[in-house]
Amino acid sequence: MPRKPRFFLPNVPVHVVQRGNNRQPIFFDEADYIAYLGWLEEAARRWACGVHAYVLMTNHVHLLLTPEGADGVSRALQYLGRRYVAYINDTYQRSGTLWEGRFKSSLVQTETYLLTCYRYIELNPVRAAMVEHPNDYRWSSYAHNADGQTDQLISEHPEYLKLGATEDGRRETYRQLFAVETPEERLKELRDCLQTGAPLGNDKFREQIEATLGRKVGASRRGRPKKPRQDSTKREARTRQQDDANKEVES
Repeated sequence: MPRKPRFFLPNVPVHVVQRGNNRQPIFFDEADYIAYLGWLEEAARRWACGVHAYVLMTNHVHLLLTPEGADGVSRALQYLGRRYVAYINDTYQRSGTLWEGRFKSSLVQTETYLLTCYRYIELNPVRAAMVEHPNDYRWSSYAHNADGQTDQLISEHPEYLKLGATEDGRRETYRQLFAVETPEERLKELRDCLQTGAPLGNDKFREQIEATLGRKVGASRRGRPKKPRQDSTKREARTRQQDDANKEVES
């Protein structure tokens, strides 16, 4: 089966997830998280990708990025992957693949869905019952976005900056977002888009993406194309023939 193409556009945010092979761990020690974040920062700087939110889970990572160029995300993650896999294999005397195939991604509509992605990413440890509050998890961007702890990796998206006129105001508004539960249908939509590669947004956003790319994006409809409707007389005749055939077999 051919690989599904992935699409990136300059200055359009993208949600990325990459999982360990067979859902196995990709981080084994505190030093591993630190190493990964260091190479992520280097890769983002080298290929001009803004990093707005992230979480490093035991066996997968979520990233919210905005590339300046169409190939920035792919190049940055290829660089990061090569460096990190080599580090893990050397440190733990292992060989073979670390990742479960290619990373998955979905373009994100800024106005309606971007802050939902922020919350989805930073709430991963809470949904996994690892912590009670996102601020209790060390390996995410929540401490920076909500509490102002310095994180050189993070680049505030303009939509985040709209949350308040001051840094304190933005952080307070951001923390309040986490007091509101995201509707289950919105979570399902986000996951489905990430799985299929479809843009996360309304119909207008998706149409704009497809017009810019000049092609359809995301999941295609499954199943065989429907056959044209036949004349009812033909259907009735075929039914009678089948009935006659069944009677012959039964006799």
